[in-house]
Amino acid sequence: MNLQQLEYILAVDKFKSFSKAANYCNVTQATLSAMVKKLEEELNVVLFDRKSQPIITTEIGKEILAEAQKVLLHTDKILDIAQKDKKQLSGKAKIGIIPTIAGTLLPKILNPVLQKLPNLILEIKEYTTENIIRKLREGSLDMGILATPLNLTDIEEEILFYEMLVIYGKTQNEREYLVSTELENERFWLLEEGNCLRNQSMELCKLQKSEYLPKNLFFEASSFDTLLNMVDELGGLTLIPELYYQNLPENRKQKTAFFQKPIPVREVSLVYYRPFAKIGTIQKLAEIIRNTISPLLMSSQYHKQDLIILPV
Repeated sequence: MNLQQLEYILAVDKFKSFSKAANYCNVTQATLSAMVKKLEEELNVVLFDRKSQPIITTEIGKEILAEAQKVLLHTDKILDIAQKDKKQLSGKAKIGIIPTIAGTLLPKILNPVLQKLPNLILEIKEYTTENIIRKLREGSLDMGILATPLNLTDIEEEILFYEMLVIYGKTQNEREYLVSTELENERFWLLEEGNCLRNQSMELCKLQKSEYLPKNLFFEASSFDTLLNMVDELGGLTLIPELYYQNLPENRKQKTAFFQKPIPVREVSLVYYRPFAKIGTIQKLAEIIRNTISPLLMSSQYHKQDLIILPV
């Protein structure tokens, strides 16, 4: 039995296909099948029911795969510890990021990260907060980037930055600086249910679920682009984060307004599950992200007491 065989059986279980697993592991199907078969013979068990389509993992196979995943996770941790004192990190970092952060953060940080950590392989995917937490606990993600605080006892949070929230659309007063109480009677366009920024918008602007849109319209957006288009065509307001605001063309920036102090912000953190944590990699990534993003944010010019961190 070797680590490579454990990686192969986990890939077969993930893709429910020998051919897809071989492609993922960058080996021929014949090589992968032979290695899996050899492991089954060594253990004297059948891990996969090959007659079914897609392939089904047997009950004993599920138990063995659960242990195999633990072995590989601890192997990664050993490698991470060994790399801590070296100048160049290596290995792989599997990162989940929520969509409302990914679109504006990743284009700004990927080049610095890739240049400063050339031997580290990044595997980044967009997930909801709920899925990121679940995958961290399972060990299928090493870390997540999302809005915090989560207030979970088993998930650690490494704060990256505080991002100001900006109003898009014209209010009745049309002032540059607002207080949240001025928005209570405005029509508001929100992201879909379950999105943390939706909850933060409702909390900040004291919105009631039944009052923020016309009574004969039920609408939830999945992107900031959709929200802005709805505001442009139908009026009303929406809330956008600072990094998204920075990418707006000038004609749209003229439709924005900022909040008076204390300024509402969302806290963005790198989160991880300590039993599987690659501490050296996490700390280095957090450092690069902070150094890259903090100079770009207006919120960095304020003291923490001038900010209100909105709950998730």
